[in-house]
Amino acid sequence: MWKWLAERPKGVIVAVHGAAEHHRRYRWLIEMWRCSGYHIIMGDLPGQGTSTRQRGHIDSFDEYIKEVNDWITEAGKYELPVFLLGHSMGGLIVIRSLQEKHHLLSGVILSSPCLGIVNKPNPALDLLSKGLNMITPSFRLNSKLSIDIATRNKSIRDEDENDSLYVTKVSVRWYRELVKAIEEAHTKIKDFPDVPVLLMQGGDDKIVEKMAVRSWFNRLDALEKSYKEWKGFYHEIFNEPDRDKVFNMAKHFADSHLPESEWSE
Repeated sequence: MWKWLAERPKGVIVAVHGAAEHHRRYRWLIEMWRCSGYHIIMGDLPGQGTSTRQRGHIDSFDEYIKEVNDWITEAGKYELPVFLLGHSMGGLIVIRSLQEKHHLLSGVILSSPCLGIVNKPNPALDLLSKGLNMITPSFRLNSKLSIDIATRNKSIRDEDENDSLYVTKVSVRWYRELVKAIEEAHTKIKDFPDVPVLLMQGGDDKIVEKMAVRSWFNRLDALEKSYKEWKGFYHEIFNEPDRDKVFNMAKHFADSHLPESEWSE
């Protein structure tokens, strides 16, 4: 994991990236949080980015949960309000992590969380993946995730075009574990803790099924929860041309859940 420290910290953001990507794609967001008075803790998930694990492969989704739990534990050492921010699969990891183990948190920010997939494999291919998962779980296929369907931001697209850390193939086991985690996020929704939640969703998301996201949010039993759909935005709302607006909403959410003395500064 890596840490970026604010000069006058008032809280800590634990950020969890999505499938195929890595922490270096969050340079802008990291700096925005740091300059706003928040320490940032983030790393590359197993099998992604600079991780030494087999690229695009996991044996169990629990590997992600364990990794993020370690980041949350590290954040707690600062004795400051802690917020979790998860994008896409990172949002799913945050949800599953909190369903399995409750942490002392001041809030959760979910960015287009992966609670349903737009382009699902056809039934025959889905059945085949179940068989391959038993026989050769590390067999890898094209993920069909591309930056062109993730954001409308041309500068981000151009930057990612030659990104050697971007994962283009994923294993059969990774896919089956993702599907299982999505199902559990829905079936175990009652296990999610009563913590303030801000869920922001791209209105024109071509990767995550936004109706599944909205369904999960509507069923979430939380005293304080907010849903914002960004009209016309693609999947990566923190990388869209109007990403400043997205960050400002996230920052306002975090600031408003700080101790009163910190929020009033």
